Amino acid sequence: MKHIPNIFTLLNLFFGCLAILTVLQTGLDITQDTNGESLFIIPERIYLASVFIGIAAVIDFLDGFVARLFNATSLLGKQLDSLADVVSFGVAPGMIIYQFLRLSYAQQANGLDIDMMWLLPAFILPCAGAYRLARFNIDESQTDSFKGLPIPAAGLLIASFPLLYWYSDKYWIVSIVLNKWFWYAIIFLVSYLMVSRLPMLAFKFKNLSARSLLPFILIAVITIIAAVLFKWLAVPVAILAYIVVSFVYKPSVV
Repeated sequence: MKHIPNIFTLLNLFFGCLAILTVLQTGLDITQDTNGESLFIIPERIYLASVFIGIAAVIDFLDGFVARLFNATSLLGKQLDSLADVVSFGVAPGMIIYQFLRLSYAQQANGLDIDMMWLLPAFILPCAGAYRLARFNIDESQTDSFKGLPIPAAGLLIASFPLLYWYSDKYWIVSIVLNKWFWYAIIFLVSYLMVSRLPMLAFKFKNLSARSLLPFILIAVITIIAAVLFKWLAVPVAILAYIVVSFVYKPSVV
């Protein structure tokens, strides 16, 4: 029984590897529109990477629940969980950013020949995630709350953008996702939030009072409304709501 939570954790890692595989197998598909202009599009496999990261996130949530259910928490499980998370929510999203940066530059003249140095910032994000996880593992104070943005939240945020690109019919969303400066800003902002010591809510409900549950209810309501109104845009809206609500409510729940 003690290894059942570790099996869940390894499944998290497995789907993270699948996400990386689907990103690596892609490329830039070049077609032409009715005017003969070249169009650069992302093949559907990057969309599958988003799905695999989402599955990994669900499993990551369940492995902690299963560990508590079987009373099988261990130092091995904690380390294994961090190793899986850095792959599923660090390396895999970093690969997604890398491909979107390639796509952004591909729209420019001679963009396919861009120097790799302009693409390498994509891997700042997994480095920041690894640093955050290592600090978490040695910080025993992060039991009921977090310091810095949790890496699963960062990974889900990045994983939402291929879905936005693939399914959105709004030009402004597509144009933003295809802007290289948007991605550089995302890399800096998300990496900073992960390595920072800003207080973040942890989804642990030890106290079921209305006051302690209010921030979680608020995040859930915002997410549901955003899902109804904006579909996949609800994911970045939910992450933003989580960050803002954490800033507002965290001092009162410590």
